[in-house]
Amino acid sequence: MITLSAQRTVAPAETEPRPRRRRRVIAPEEDLQPPPNPSRRRALSIGFGVLAAPVIGTAAYQSIKAGAGGTDVRSNLTLIAPAAAGGGWDTFQREMQQTMRSNSLVGNVQVVNVPGAGGTIALGNLSQMKEPNNLMVGGTGQIAAQIQFGTASVISDVTPVARVVEEYALITVPASSPYQDLEQLLQGWGDDPSRLAWTGGGSFDQLVMTDLALAAGIDPGETTYIPSDGGGEAIQALLNGTAQATAGGFADMYPQIESGRLRGLGLVAPEPLDGIDIPTLPDLGYDVTLTNWRAMFAPPGVSDDDVAQLEELIAEAVATPEWKDAVKRYSWKEVPLGSEDLVQYVEDETVRIAALFEEIQG
Repeated sequence: MITLSAQRTVAPAETEPRPRRRRRVIAPEEDLQPPPNPSRRRALSIGFGVLAAPVIGTAAYQSIKAGAGGTDVRSNLTLIAPAAAGGGWDTFQREMQQTMRSNSLVGNVQVVNVPGAGGTIALGNLSQMKEPNNLMVGGTGQIAAQIQFGTASVISDVTPVARVVEEYALITVPASSPYQDLEQLLQGWGDDPSRLAWTGGGSFDQLVMTDLALAAGIDPGETTYIPSDGGGEAIQALLNGTAQATAGGFADMYPQIESGRLRGLGLVAPEPLDGIDIPTLPDLGYDVTLTNWRAMFAPPGVSDDDVAQLEELIAEAVATPEWKDAVKRYSWKEVPLGSEDLVQYVEDETVRIAALFEEIQG
């Protein structure tokens, strides 16, 4: 099994610039951050998760089948969130559900949560379905998970329907930090990678940190990384001094920057965001643009007509005022991409993330 990272990972209780190198062709929700050498307690936890996964998966699969009713996508639709309630994937599907209900786009639409193994339990369930009226949201986190866990089910087993949005990350430090800009942070980090601790609320955050290290000529294997359970815990780790920097999600971090509790040093995005006075990493000289994208997937083997109907339904949903409001509230970036182009995009992203994991492993 491939571990997520070769970085030195510690529990929260512990507590001349480097040359830039040209970034390789590598780059790109959710809860995968096991340390390289898990403690006995962690090992037991992982073991329990492995045993529980088939039980969770079977129960969720039966729940989806029970609620499916008919198979017409306009009559009865199941939106699958591959994580527990409250996370990014769940939020996306709840907003999609509310949008479809408010605009009477579907007769009945339900959300089913299938947590486990970074979204790959849900992926395995979807890969066994045939009914076209099941739509799972997925993306970067599941690709990372399938590589980490070497899962039998992979994202190429299911049918890409449409990419919808992506969320950017922010390189952030406490407002009291001595690092006033990204160059100062990288200088301090490079001088002693194990001393400057990073934190993050998901596997995507850790991938961004690793990619920045590689772009800045810093060995990610020497870095201290403290996993947090979500953005809120990562923020607390920064504020109480447990960690000194994070590559957290924009929706979590930017309100803390506005309040003056945190300082944003760089936006991990290919271009600036309107109204956001934080430079992008490319503008600062570092080609790091990983995005946490979210796309919809249907079961394998669905017909071209089914895919076309699902694409049309999603297009109608994302054109509504309700969805536009959600995009604004969560600081998402709309990145529409149809099914034909999405097939190649997913293949390219899988190759790029696998290459990044190879870099992490050294």
